[in-house]
This record gives sequence, C-alpha cells and structure tokens, in this order.
Amino acid sequence: MSNRLAVFDCDGTLVDSQHGICTAMTRAFEAQHLPAPDRLAILSVVGLSLPHAMARLLPDAEPHFHDHLSECYKQAFQQMRRDQGVSEPLYPGIADLIRRLDGDGWLLGVATGKSDRGLALCLAAHGIETHFVTLQTADRHPSKPHPSMLLAAMAEAGAVPESTVMIGDTVFDIDMGVAAGVRSLGVGWGYHPPADLIEAGAAAVAMDSGELHGHIGAHG
Repeated sequence: MSNRLAVFDCDGTLVDSQHGICTAMTRAFEAQHLPAPDRLAILSVVGLSLPHAMARLLPDAEPHFHDHLSECYKQAFQQMRRDQGVSEPLYPGIADLIRRLDGDGWLLGVATGKSDRGLALCLAAHGIETHFVTLQTADRHPSKPHPSMLLAAMAEAGAVPESTVMIGDTVFDIDMGVAAGVRSLGVGWGYHPPADLIEAGAAAVAMDSGELHGHIGAHG
C-alpha cells in the first residue's frame, strides 16, 4: 500500500509572503531603471520560477535580461532578510493543520518556486520544518506547471499519484497537479481567484484550514 502524501505550495498557501515578494520585485525593477509592475501583476506570477516570472512581467525583454532581473530580485530579497524586512506569516490554522495531518499519518511535502535556502528559512522560522519529508524547490526543477517537483516528491515519499494530493493557491499549482496525475485542491486565501483554480482543474477550493483538512481527509 502506497504512502499518503500531501504536497503544499508555500507562498500564498502556507505563508502570506506578498509584502516581501512585491517589495523585492519593485526594488529589482527600480535597480534597472524600469517601472515596477503593480501588485496584482506581481502576485499573478507568484509560484513560477523567477526567470519565468520575469518573462511574464517583461515579455519583450531578452532571456538573458530575465536572468539578470532574477538575480536582482534575489539580491533585493536577501538584503531584506539581512535587514529583518521579510515578513512571511503563516495563514490562520496552517500550523494546526500540518500537525493534524502528520498525526493522521499523512506524509507531507512542499513544492515551491522558492530556493532551497528561502524555503528552509521560512519553515524553520515557524518551527514546522520537521513535519515535511520531501522539499522540492526551483533550485532543482523546471518551473511549475512542469510536474517534475511532484514526481520527485512522490518518489522520495514512496507515494503514487492515486495516494497523493497537491494543495496550492495558483493555477500553476493546479496545472502541475493535473500534469502529474494527482488530485489537486485549491485554497481561497492566496493569490489567484478561486474560480480560476476550479477552471484549471481543482477538485475543490477550501476557504479556511478546517475545510481544507476535510477535503484532504476525503482523499485518504
């Protein structure tokens, strides 16, 4: 019998990181003397790997400039961390949800556009890092919605698509789950509208952590 695996996106699903993301993106663009995208445009690309996000925000630029702008973003974010200017609070009920699922026998993972370093710092800051058995990041995989992160997570956890659920707040998360053949659940507190998540193929969209627990449990 395969292990039951619940894989979470991070930004917009576990933590509300929009302030840091929007600030770092604005600083990256301003460092290149470019007008910064507005908040909604920035939030629309959260979850993609940085070069892919930059390509959507600045579609007429060359790929090498997308890479350069990505480095500017990383530098801005790292400087904010040094200045204690990064706020990534857990959404309400998430810490309890993680502990409940762990206690219910689910294996837990994360699939995120963050870097290894950024994810480790985020999870450790909230004291939840020990609950996750597999951590997949943009450092080692193609950008969402490519299924690589989920395929690796299932391989590490000894799970199969039929026993795995993907939880995220963006269409990129849902598209990744669909591509990997796993059941996908949306959350309504993140950065993409619930209707878009349903249209992308989410089996359901939870509006709070208790509802999400019920949807995940229904799969197991």
